[in-house]
Amino acid sequence: MLFNEILGQQHIKKHLTHSADNGRIPHAQLFIGPDGCGTLPVAIAYAQYIICSNTNGENNTTDQACNSRFNNFSHPDLHFAYPVNNTGDIKSQHPVSSLFNKEWIGFLKEQPYGNLFDWYRLIGLDNKQGNISVYEAQEIYKKLSLKSFEGGYKVMIIWMAERMNPECSNKLLKLIEEPPEKTVFILISENEEQIIQTIKSRCQILHFPPLSEKAIADGLTGRGVDQKHAHKIAHQANGSYNRALDYINRDSEDFVFEKWFVIWVRSAFKAKGNKAAIHDLISWSEEVAKANRETQKKFLNYCLDVFRQALIMNYGAGELVFMDFETEGFKLEKFAPFVHGNNILDISKEIQDASYHIERNANAKIVLTDLSIKLTRLLHKKSA
Repeated sequence: MLFNEILGQQHIKKHLTHSADNGRIPHAQLFIGPDGCGTLPVAIAYAQYIICSNTNGENNTTDQACNSRFNNFSHPDLHFAYPVNNTGDIKSQHPVSSLFNKEWIGFLKEQPYGNLFDWYRLIGLDNKQGNISVYEAQEIYKKLSLKSFEGGYKVMIIWMAERMNPECSNKLLKLIEEPPEKTVFILISENEEQIIQTIKSRCQILHFPPLSEKAIADGLTGRGVDQKHAHKIAHQANGSYNRALDYINRDSEDFVFEKWFVIWVRSAFKAKGNKAAIHDLISWSEEVAKANRETQKKFLNYCLDVFRQALIMNYGAGELVFMDFETEGFKLEKFAPFVHGNNILDISKEIQDASYHIERNANAKIVLTDLSIKLTRLLHKKSA
Protein backbone atom coordinates (compact mmCIF):
# COMPACT_ATOMS: atom_id res chain seq x y z
CA MET A 1 0.00 0.00 0.00
CA LEU A 2 1.44 3.37 -1.02
CA PHE A 3 1.40 6.40 1.23
CA ASN A 4 0.07 8.49 -1.66
CA GLU A 5 -3.03 6.27 -1.78
CA ILE A 6 -3.94 7.21 1.80
CA LEU A 7 -6.23 10.17 2.35
CA GLY A 8 -4.97 13.10 4.39
CA GLN A 9 -2.85 12.55 7.52
CA GLN A 10 0.09 14.29 5.85
CA HIS A 11 1.76 15.23 9.12
CA ILE A 12 1.64 11.65 10.42
CA LYS A 13 2.89 10.16 7.15
CA LYS A 14 5.77 12.63 7.06
CA HIS A 15 6.64 11.88 10.69
CA LEU A 16 6.71 8.10 10.10
CA THR A 17 8.75 8.19 6.90
CA HIS A 18 11.17 10.81 8.21
CA SER A 19 11.85 8.86 11.41
CA ALA A 20 12.35 5.64 9.40
CA ASP A 21 14.73 7.39 6.99
CA ASN A 22 16.78 8.47 10.01
CA GLY A 23 16.83 5.00 11.53
CA ARG A 24 14.47 5.83 14.38
CA ILE A 25 11.96 2.99 14.29
CA PRO A 26 10.31 2.31 17.67
CA HIS A 27 9.87 -1.36 18.43
CA ALA A 28 6.26 -0.79 19.59
CA GLN A 29 3.83 1.89 18.49
CA LEU A 30 0.18 2.46 19.33
CA PHE A 31 -1.90 4.17 16.62
CA ILE A 32 -5.04 5.69 18.15
CA GLY A 33 -7.75 7.25 16.03
CA PRO A 34 -11.51 7.28 15.37
CA ASP A 35 -13.37 5.07 12.93
CA GLY A 36 -12.51 5.79 9.29
CA CYS A 37 -9.48 8.02 9.87
CA GLY A 38 -7.00 5.65 8.20
CA THR A 39 -5.02 4.08 11.05
CA LEU A 40 -4.97 0.64 9.41
CA PRO A 41 -3.94 1.81 5.90
CA VAL A 42 -1.20 3.98 7.41
CA ALA A 43 0.06 1.05 9.51
CA ILE A 44 0.27 -1.20 6.43
CA ALA A 45 2.00 1.50 4.36
CA TYR A 46 4.46 2.10 7.19
CA ALA A 47 5.13 -1.64 7.51
CA GLN A 48 5.83 -1.80 3.77
CA TYR A 49 8.11 1.21 4.03
CA ILE A 50 10.36 -0.31 6.67
CA ILE A 51 10.26 -3.95 5.52
CA CYS A 52 11.20 -3.01 1.96
CA SER A 53 13.78 -0.42 3.10
CA ASN A 54 12.06 2.33 1.13
CA THR A 55 13.21 5.93 1.33
CA ASN A 56 12.22 9.47 0.36
CA GLY A 57 8.68 9.16 1.68
CA GLU A 58 7.21 6.58 -0.67
CA ASN A 59 6.88 2.83 -1.15
CA ASN A 60 7.68 2.34 -4.83
CA THR A 61 11.27 3.45 -5.20
CA THR A 62 13.68 0.85 -3.85
CA ASP A 63 13.01 -2.89 -3.84
CA GLN A 64 10.33 -3.53 -6.46
CA ALA A 65 10.12 -7.26 -5.72
CA CYS A 66 9.52 -6.60 -2.03
CA ASN A 67 6.98 -3.86 -2.71
CA SER A 68 5.07 -6.03 -5.16
CA ARG A 69 4.56 -8.68 -2.45
CA PHE A 70 2.47 -6.15 -0.56
CA ASN A 71 -0.07 -5.87 -3.39
CA ASN A 72 -2.07 -8.76 -1.92
CA PHE A 73 -1.10 -8.08 1.69
CA SER A 74 0.75 -11.39 1.69
CA HIS A 75 4.35 -10.45 2.42
CA PRO A 76 5.90 -13.15 4.68
CA ASP A 77 7.29 -10.52 7.07
CA LEU A 78 3.93 -8.79 7.58
CA HIS A 79 1.67 -10.36 10.21
CA PHE A 80 -1.78 -9.47 11.48
CA ALA A 81 -3.86 -10.18 14.56
CA TYR A 82 -7.49 -9.06 14.87
CA PRO A 83 -10.69 -9.94 16.76
CA VAL A 84 -12.31 -13.25 15.80
CA ASN A 85 -14.68 -15.87 17.11
CA ASN A 86 -16.38 -18.98 15.81
CA THR A 87 -18.77 -18.43 12.91
CA GLY A 88 -21.10 -20.58 10.85
CA ASP A 89 -18.25 -21.46 8.47
CA ILE A 90 -15.28 -21.54 10.82
CA LYS A 91 -15.47 -23.46 14.06
CA SER A 92 -12.50 -24.04 16.32
CA GLN A 93 -11.91 -24.72 19.98
CA HIS A 94 -9.48 -21.78 19.96
CA PRO A 95 -10.27 -19.43 17.04
CA VAL A 96 -7.32 -17.30 15.90
CA SER A 97 -6.69 -14.80 13.10
CA SER A 98 -4.93 -17.20 10.74
CA LEU A 99 -8.18 -19.15 10.27
CA PHE A 100 -9.71 -16.02 8.73
CA ASN A 101 -6.81 -15.05 6.47
CA LYS A 102 -8.82 -15.22 3.22
CA GLU A 103 -11.61 -13.05 4.65
CA TRP A 104 -9.08 -10.60 6.10
CA ILE A 105 -7.29 -10.06 2.80
CA GLY A 106 -10.66 -9.48 1.14
CA PHE A 107 -11.52 -6.97 3.86
CA LEU A 108 -8.25 -5.07 3.33
CA LYS A 109 -8.82 -4.92 -0.41
CA GLU A 110 -12.45 -3.83 -0.24
CA GLN A 111 -12.69 -1.91 3.04
CA PRO A 112 -9.27 -0.75 4.29
CA TYR A 113 -11.08 2.06 6.16
CA GLY A 114 -13.69 -0.36 7.53
CA ASN A 115 -14.53 -0.70 11.20
CA LEU A 116 -15.17 -3.56 13.59
CA PHE A 117 -18.86 -3.66 12.67
CA ASP A 118 -17.95 -4.15 8.98
CA TRP A 119 -15.48 -6.92 9.86
CA TYR A 120 -17.97 -8.79 12.03
CA ARG A 121 -20.61 -8.52 9.32
CA LEU A 122 -18.18 -9.84 6.71
CA ILE A 123 -17.28 -12.97 8.66
CA GLY A 124 -20.85 -13.52 9.90
CA LEU A 125 -20.21 -13.27 13.62
CA ASP A 126 -23.95 -12.88 14.29
CA ASN A 127 -24.65 -12.30 18.00
CA LYS A 128 -21.14 -13.13 19.19
CA GLN A 129 -18.39 -10.67 19.97
CA GLY A 130 -14.87 -11.06 18.71
CA ASN A 131 -11.75 -10.89 20.82
CA ILE A 132 -7.99 -11.38 20.65
CA SER A 133 -7.34 -14.27 22.99
CA VAL A 134 -4.34 -15.77 24.75
CA TYR A 135 -4.22 -18.39 21.97
CA GLU A 136 -3.68 -15.53 19.52
CA ALA A 137 -0.77 -14.39 21.71
CA GLN A 138 0.74 -17.85 21.38
CA GLU A 139 0.39 -17.61 17.58
CA ILE A 140 2.10 -14.20 17.66
CA TYR A 141 5.04 -15.71 19.54
CA LYS A 142 5.33 -18.46 16.91
CA LYS A 143 5.13 -16.08 13.94
CA LEU A 144 7.72 -13.68 15.30
CA SER A 145 10.13 -16.47 16.16
CA LEU A 146 10.54 -17.20 12.43
CA LYS A 147 13.49 -15.79 10.52
CA SER A 148 12.75 -12.71 8.43
CA PHE A 149 12.07 -13.50 4.76
CA GLU A 150 13.79 -10.32 3.55
CA GLY A 151 16.52 -10.49 6.16
CA GLY A 152 15.32 -7.23 7.70
CA TYR A 153 12.31 -6.11 9.70
CA LYS A 154 9.24 -8.13 10.67
CA VAL A 155 6.04 -6.25 11.53
CA MET A 156 3.09 -7.42 13.62
CA ILE A 157 -0.06 -5.29 13.26
CA ILE A 158 -2.64 -5.86 16.00
CA TRP A 159 -5.89 -4.28 14.80
CA MET A 160 -8.45 -3.26 17.42
CA ALA A 161 -5.96 -3.92 20.19
CA GLU A 162 -8.57 -2.94 22.80
CA ARG A 163 -10.15 -6.33 22.04
CA MET A 164 -7.20 -8.18 23.58
CA ASN A 165 -8.48 -9.97 26.64
CA PRO A 166 -6.45 -9.64 29.89
CA GLU A 167 -4.74 -13.00 29.43
CA CYS A 168 -3.57 -12.05 25.94
CA SER A 169 -2.37 -8.61 27.06
CA ASN A 170 -0.40 -10.03 29.96
CA LYS A 171 1.19 -12.73 27.83
CA LEU A 172 2.36 -10.17 25.25
CA LEU A 173 3.83 -7.70 27.76
CA LYS A 174 7.34 -9.14 27.75
CA LEU A 175 7.39 -9.62 23.98
CA ILE A 176 6.25 -6.06 23.31
CA GLU A 177 8.81 -4.70 25.77
CA GLU A 178 11.70 -6.78 24.41
CA PRO A 179 10.82 -8.11 20.94
CA PRO A 180 13.33 -10.04 18.79
CA GLU A 181 15.79 -7.93 16.84
CA LYS A 182 14.23 -5.89 14.03
CA THR A 183 10.69 -6.76 15.10
CA VAL A 184 8.10 -3.99 15.19
CA PHE A 185 4.68 -4.03 16.85
CA ILE A 186 1.98 -1.67 15.58
CA LEU A 187 -1.13 -1.72 17.76
CA ILE A 188 -4.24 0.01 16.42
CA SER A 189 -7.09 1.17 18.63
CA GLU A 190 -10.16 3.39 18.53
CA ASN A 191 -10.45 3.56 22.32
CA GLU A 192 -7.29 4.38 24.26
CA GLU A 193 -9.01 3.93 27.62
CA GLN A 194 -9.61 0.24 26.96
CA ILE A 195 -5.91 -0.50 26.45
CA ILE A 196 -4.33 -1.58 29.72
CA GLN A 197 -1.73 0.81 31.11
CA THR A 198 1.08 -1.75 31.08
CA ILE A 199 0.65 -2.13 27.30
CA LYS A 200 0.41 1.62 26.66
CA SER A 201 3.52 2.31 28.71
CA ARG A 202 5.53 0.05 26.40
CA CYS A 203 4.39 1.78 23.21
CA GLN A 204 5.11 5.07 21.51
CA ILE A 205 1.64 6.57 21.09
CA LEU A 206 0.55 8.36 17.92
CA HIS A 207 -2.87 10.03 17.83
CA PHE A 208 -4.68 10.28 14.49
CA PRO A 209 -7.19 13.12 14.02
CA PRO A 210 -10.44 12.64 12.07
CA LEU A 211 -10.02 13.25 8.36
CA SER A 212 -10.71 16.74 7.06
CA GLU A 213 -13.76 17.35 4.89
CA LYS A 214 -11.43 18.22 2.02
CA ALA A 215 -9.56 14.90 2.28
CA ILE A 216 -12.82 12.94 2.30
CA ALA A 217 -14.27 14.97 -0.58
CA ASP A 218 -11.09 14.46 -2.62
CA GLY A 219 -11.32 10.71 -1.99
CA LEU A 220 -14.94 10.65 -3.15
CA THR A 221 -14.34 12.74 -6.29
CA GLY A 222 -11.51 10.34 -7.12
CA ARG A 223 -14.15 7.60 -7.17
CA GLY A 224 -16.31 9.53 -9.64
CA VAL A 225 -18.63 11.35 -7.25
CA ASP A 226 -19.51 14.86 -8.43
CA GLN A 227 -17.88 17.62 -6.41
CA LYS A 228 -21.02 19.15 -4.89
CA HIS A 229 -22.35 15.80 -3.67
CA ALA A 230 -18.89 14.81 -2.43
CA HIS A 231 -18.64 17.89 -0.23
CA LYS A 232 -22.11 17.30 1.21
CA ILE A 233 -21.28 13.68 2.07
CA ALA A 234 -17.89 14.71 3.47
CA HIS A 235 -19.63 17.07 5.88
CA GLN A 236 -22.07 14.37 7.01
CA ALA A 237 -19.26 11.82 7.42
CA ASN A 238 -17.79 13.78 10.35
CA GLY A 239 -14.19 12.81 9.66
CA SER A 240 -14.79 9.16 8.69
CA TYR A 241 -14.07 8.04 5.13
CA ASN A 242 -15.69 4.71 5.93
CA ARG A 243 -18.95 6.45 6.82
CA ALA A 244 -18.73 8.55 3.64
CA LEU A 245 -18.41 5.43 1.48
CA ASP A 246 -21.36 3.86 3.28
CA TYR A 247 -23.47 6.94 2.50
CA ILE A 248 -22.44 6.85 -1.16
CA ASN A 249 -23.27 3.15 -1.46
CA ARG A 250 -26.47 3.53 0.61
CA ASP A 251 -25.00 0.79 2.78
CA SER A 252 -24.73 2.75 5.98
CA GLU A 253 -26.31 1.25 9.07
CA ASP A 254 -27.14 4.86 9.97
CA PHE A 255 -30.20 4.68 7.70
CA VAL A 256 -31.61 1.85 9.84
CA PHE A 257 -30.45 3.56 13.03
CA GLU A 258 -32.25 6.77 12.06
CA LYS A 259 -35.51 4.86 11.68
CA TRP A 260 -35.02 3.16 15.06
CA PHE A 261 -34.13 6.43 16.76
CA VAL A 262 -37.12 8.37 15.42
CA ILE A 263 -39.57 5.63 16.45
CA TRP A 264 -37.90 5.49 19.86
CA VAL A 265 -38.05 9.18 20.75
CA ARG A 266 -41.57 9.60 19.32
CA SER A 267 -42.78 6.72 21.47
CA ALA A 268 -40.92 8.14 24.47
CA PHE A 269 -42.65 11.50 24.06
CA LYS A 270 -46.07 9.85 23.90
CA ALA A 271 -45.41 7.51 26.82
CA LYS A 272 -45.60 10.10 29.59
CA GLY A 273 -48.91 9.46 31.34
CA ASN A 274 -49.97 7.11 28.53
CA LYS A 275 -49.83 3.44 29.50
CA ALA A 276 -50.72 2.32 25.98
CA ALA A 277 -47.59 3.99 24.57
CA ILE A 278 -45.44 1.91 26.92
CA HIS A 279 -46.35 -1.08 24.75
CA ASP A 280 -44.81 0.76 21.77
CA LEU A 281 -41.55 1.14 23.68
CA ILE A 282 -41.55 -2.54 24.63
CA SER A 283 -42.21 -3.51 21.01
CA TRP A 284 -39.37 -1.22 19.93
CA SER A 285 -37.04 -2.85 22.46
CA GLU A 286 -37.96 -6.30 21.17
CA GLU A 287 -37.21 -5.21 17.59
CA VAL A 288 -33.77 -3.75 18.35
CA ALA A 289 -32.94 -6.71 20.61
CA LYS A 290 -33.21 -9.01 17.57
CA ALA A 291 -30.06 -7.43 16.11
CA ASN A 292 -26.64 -8.73 17.12
CA ARG A 293 -24.88 -7.13 20.05
CA GLU A 294 -22.35 -5.22 17.96
CA THR A 295 -25.23 -3.60 16.04
CA GLN A 296 -27.00 -2.73 19.30
CA LYS A 297 -23.84 -1.10 20.67
CA LYS A 298 -23.26 0.79 17.44
CA PHE A 299 -26.86 2.02 17.50
CA LEU A 300 -26.46 3.33 21.04
CA ASN A 301 -23.32 5.22 19.95
CA TYR A 302 -25.39 6.65 17.10
CA CYS A 303 -27.99 7.81 19.63
CA LEU A 304 -25.27 9.56 21.63
CA ASP A 305 -24.21 11.39 18.46
CA VAL A 306 -27.79 12.52 17.77
CA PHE A 307 -28.27 13.87 21.30
CA ARG A 308 -24.93 15.71 21.10
CA GLN A 309 -25.89 17.20 17.75
CA ALA A 310 -29.25 18.28 19.17
CA LEU A 311 -27.50 19.92 22.13
CA ILE A 312 -25.13 21.79 19.79
CA MET A 313 -28.07 23.05 17.74
CA ASN A 314 -30.04 24.01 20.84
CA TYR A 315 -27.17 26.23 21.97
CA GLY A 316 -26.90 28.05 18.66
CA ALA A 317 -23.95 26.35 16.95
CA GLY A 318 -25.87 24.91 14.01
CA GLU A 319 -22.88 25.27 11.68
CA LEU A 320 -21.23 22.41 13.61
CA VAL A 321 -24.15 20.03 13.02
CA PHE A 322 -23.33 17.35 10.43
CA MET A 323 -26.33 15.00 10.69
CA ASP A 324 -29.04 15.14 8.05
CA PHE A 325 -32.29 13.23 8.68
CA GLU A 326 -34.42 11.73 5.92
CA THR A 327 -37.38 10.57 8.02
CA GLU A 328 -40.49 12.51 7.06
CA GLY A 329 -41.65 14.90 9.77
CA PHE A 330 -38.53 14.63 11.92
CA LYS A 331 -36.43 17.78 12.12
CA LEU A 332 -33.42 18.09 14.37
CA GLU A 333 -34.14 21.75 15.00
CA LYS A 334 -37.57 20.83 16.43
CA PHE A 335 -36.13 18.05 18.56
CA ALA A 336 -33.16 20.11 19.81
CA PRO A 337 -35.06 22.19 22.47
CA PHE A 338 -35.72 19.00 24.42
CA VAL A 339 -31.97 18.32 24.82
CA HIS A 340 -30.26 20.76 27.14
CA GLY A 341 -27.79 21.17 29.97
CA ASN A 342 -30.25 19.87 32.54
CA ASN A 343 -30.69 16.42 30.99
CA ILE A 344 -27.83 15.72 28.53
CA LEU A 345 -25.48 14.29 31.15
CA ASP A 346 -28.15 11.92 32.47
CA ILE A 347 -29.15 10.87 28.95
CA SER A 348 -25.52 10.20 28.00
CA LYS A 349 -24.89 8.22 31.17
CA GLU A 350 -27.96 6.01 30.69
CA ILE A 351 -27.05 5.25 27.07
CA GLN A 352 -23.43 4.47 27.97
CA ASP A 353 -24.55 2.24 30.82
CA ALA A 354 -26.90 0.38 28.48
CA SER A 355 -24.06 -0.18 26.00
CA TYR A 356 -21.82 -1.43 28.82
CA HIS A 357 -24.42 -3.97 29.97
CA ILE A 358 -25.14 -5.19 26.43
CA GLU A 359 -21.43 -5.72 25.81
CA ARG A 360 -21.37 -7.89 28.91
CA ASN A 361 -24.20 -10.08 27.62
CA ALA A 362 -27.08 -8.67 29.63
CA ASN A 363 -30.56 -9.34 28.25
CA ALA A 364 -30.86 -6.71 25.52
CA LYS A 365 -34.66 -6.50 25.66
CA ILE A 366 -34.61 -5.74 29.40
CA VAL A 367 -31.74 -3.24 29.07
CA LEU A 368 -33.38 -1.37 26.18
CA THR A 369 -36.81 -1.33 27.84
CA ASP A 370 -35.30 0.09 31.01
CA LEU A 371 -33.41 2.71 28.98
CA SER A 372 -36.61 3.65 27.12
CA ILE A 373 -38.62 4.24 30.30
CA LYS A 374 -35.81 6.41 31.69
CA LEU A 375 -35.71 8.38 28.44
CA THR A 376 -39.42 9.27 28.73
CA ARG A 377 -38.66 11.04 32.00
CA LEU A 378 -35.46 12.71 30.86
CA LEU A 379 -36.89 14.15 27.64
CA HIS A 380 -39.65 15.87 29.62
CA LYS A 381 -37.21 17.33 32.10
CA LYS A 382 -37.30 21.14 32.13
CA SER A 383 -34.20 23.04 31.05
CA ALA A 384 -34.20 25.10 34.22
